[in-house]
Amino acid sequence: MAADTSAELQKSNIISTPEYQPDVSAAAAHDGLKFWQFMIAGSVAGMAEHMAMFPVDTIKTQMQALSSCPIKSATVNQAVRSILKSDGARGLYRGIAAMGIGAGPAHAVYFSVYEACKRSFSGGNPNNSAAHAAAGVCATVASDAVLTPMDVVKQRLQLRGTPYGGVWDCMRRVTREEGIRAFFASYRTTVVMNAPFTAVHFATYEAAKRALMEVSPENAADERFLVHATAGAAAGALAAVVTTPLDVVKTQLQCQGVCGCDRFVSGSIEDVCRTIVKKDGYRGLMRGWMPRMLFHAPAAAICWSTYEAAKTFFQQNNQDRLL
Repeated sequence: MAADTSAELQKSNIISTPEYQPDVSAAAAHDGLKFWQFMIAGSVAGMAEHMAMFPVDTIKTQMQALSSCPIKSATVNQAVRSILKSDGARGLYRGIAAMGIGAGPAHAVYFSVYEACKRSFSGGNPNNSAAHAAAGVCATVASDAVLTPMDVVKQRLQLRGTPYGGVWDCMRRVTREEGIRAFFASYRTTVVMNAPFTAVHFATYEAAKRALMEVSPENAADERFLVHATAGAAAGALAAVVTTPLDVVKTQLQCQGVCGCDRFVSGSIEDVCRTIVKKDGYRGLMRGWMPRMLFHAPAAAICWSTYEAAKTFFQQNNQDRLL
């Protein structure tokens, strides 16, 4: 009888443990953070990413507008020399205020929507790459609506010989001369570009992060920063190269009519692609791929490591409040 009772107790203990484990996994998958904490972490990460890499973004913008604008070089080195010769070092940072205004709110939306959708789509499974990709697509549709107007301002200010005196001057003149629609002329193209970009980016990041942590699981906690930075860099570089043609189209639409850039009647992706191919050949669709990759690889490393660090801060803060 005692043996039977002991066996029943052991069986009860064995059964009760798995019942508790899913709750722990679910909490870990959700990171134990509130929605506003994801927003703040994302906002800080986005600001750090874009501010740190802004000069590279300026080079990319001017190279992609090359077919119509004054710079007559298709190489990174020549583009840099041209910018420094005409505007000095400050030319690399022209338009940074517009990005500063837009990046924070846009990335707050981006990461908070991503985390909410990942939680909903994955069903608590951290290995669901399809859910990560789908969550990324939802995140970019929402964040692009916030960022696109300031991105238009930023790219117009980045052009060599820009006629605008600054962020507010650009906003006033574009509104008066072209209407509010000009700020969203590239929104459809931006979403079409960023949907696959984000799908590739998030799926690659999550997969690379898991793979790197499995290499040395005993040191995963100590090497967390290196893991996030490496996975982010790989994801950013791959996604950037794949979507460069659509980024060229976006730049052409956002800069149309400025500094001699072509103006497009329909504003469709097909119309812009035909114009670019006619003037520059198919290689014109890959213009700026090198600075774009050089931007997104370190930018993604900065963004993800900053984001994960901010999440860790909030997690520790939340735990301290419970003690």
